[in-house]
Amino acid sequence: MNHQFKKMKMVAEKLITIESTVSSVSVLFIHSALFLVAHFLPSFPLLTLLSISAGVMLLVVGLGRACKKLLGVRGSAPAFVVINILYVWIVYLIVIRPGVSYKLDIVFNSELVILLLGLCRILSSDPGYVAYGYSNPEKLVADPLLDVETPLQESELASCETYKGCASNEKNGQESTLLQRIRFCRMCKVYVKGFDHHCPAFGNCIVAKSYTADKDVEKPSYSSTLAGSTMLFSLLQVLWQIVFLMWHLYCVCFNITTDEWINWKRYPEFQLVVQLQLGFDCSGQPASRTVFTNPYNHGILQNLKHFLKAKE
Repeated sequence: MNHQFKKMKMVAEKLITIESTVSSVSVLFIHSALFLVAHFLPSFPLLTLLSISAGVMLLVVGLGRACKKLLGVRGSAPAFVVINILYVWIVYLIVIRPGVSYKLDIVFNSELVILLLGLCRILSSDPGYVAYGYSNPEKLVADPLLDVETPLQESELASCETYKGCASNEKNGQESTLLQRIRFCRMCKVYVKGFDHHCPAFGNCIVAKSYTADKDVEKPSYSSTLAGSTMLFSLLQVLWQIVFLMWHLYCVCFNITTDEWINWKRYPEFQLVVQLQLGFDCSGQPASRTVFTNPYNHGILQNLKHFLKAKE
């Protein structure tokens, strides 16, 4: 038994080493590509550089995925994030720090330390795993968008009567499994209460409680080019994080998760059957259509109070 455990541990360590190496190579290629952009296009406006850099990053990432698929290897998303942070930190210490004031130096280094600590906490934390009834994979409905499955049957999706029954049970003090918002994550192979999405960057589940080219221009030095390419990378991260933050603020204000917003047709509590005044369906019954409704939305102020209370 002990020998088998050691063998499994060696295999796991080897796999982690391979994935981390692949992630390191990916980081090297991305930053090399951004370095070339900053080196050959130093006189371009910032917005143009950002657009070109974004396109180059997408191209490199796409080529990297194709190469990894061809070679049959995969990288580690958490390792990719950590190595990028360490790369930015090293460039700062070697190139940028000499020209930065003492106070800004303390602020920047403190932010990176907090970022790394927060990443470690996310990687090691339990987002809310629960033991849940369905163990038969045939009873799970696959979701190709977010690698999520839900234990809802097709018959449950036909009408909103299921939700009405759940609401009455909740009033009697018995919270339904539907209203507990338990979802199955195929990446982690577990049920998660309040599941929002699986974040590959953190390798963990995120829950609702957690959220003038013709001019002769002097060529810049390699150190300034390195600083410029790192700045472009950092600005791109900030821009998409702003979009990400705005989306999650929307989710908090309206008390809905990413999974529920995309896949509301899979969950009966988000479905409201509306009878149409005119027309009949193929079976001769009055025509109806299913529209979206959010039973968890109690107004922005109440939703914010619920979110802040849940974080306590």
